[in-house]
Amino acid sequence: MSESVQSGVRPGNGVRSGDDVHEHHGGFPVFTPVQAGPNYGEFVESLRRLQDLAVSTHLPDDVVDDAIARVNALSDMLEPHRVSEGKSPAGFNRQLPGRGSLLLLPWLFEKVEVDGIRSRGVFRLFHRGGNSAAHGGTIGLLFDDMLGMIVYASGHPIARTAYLHVNYRQVTPLETELVLEGRVDRVEGRKLFCTAELRDLDGTVLADCEALMIELLPGQP
Repeated sequence: MSESVQSGVRPGNGVRSGDDVHEHHGGFPVFTPVQAGPNYGEFVESLRRLQDLAVSTHLPDDVVDDAIARVNALSDMLEPHRVSEGKSPAGFNRQLPGRGSLLLLPWLFEKVEVDGIRSRGVFRLFHRGGNSAAHGGTIGLLFDDMLGMIVYASGHPIARTAYLHVNYRQVTPLETELVLEGRVDRVEGRKLFCTAELRDLDGTVLADCEALMIELLPGQP
């Protein structure tokens, strides 16, 4: 489930002050966004390319064995630098696709304002479901991640997803630039009702969603 956390995004005009809203984090720790170094974006992109190739190649056994050794060697190199949650730049850097997180789809935010959010990006080979279409679960992930950002940008305290209903209107293509837009439609106490749409560049709606986000109480995980 998505959560609205400090993720390197600063709300646009009209968002209420962090002093009276964003200090209320439920049971979440307050993370200081970790800024990525100059080569971090290239590092993440190289791993995304590896993910794409891992699901779109058929390797002979000797190449598989060599690949396993090389990947294990890379993992061994990274292991000593493991840090706790909130100490990595992954997920905190809005200037990078997917905010620098491999979990998130490599999309970039174009608009982060109190009245809504817009992002743009592609579904890569790694996100393939079948017949050159994006996997439906990755569409849900894209929506769910945006929900937390919508809540944050609209000036509300941290929240979690209570439900997310996705309507799949059209086949969502891979490696094609698309646009995602979402907003808070109404608020009822701690309940924030949100909607979002995924469109192609011609404006055709490929999928849309409606969701309920619940603001966390003090100490609530």
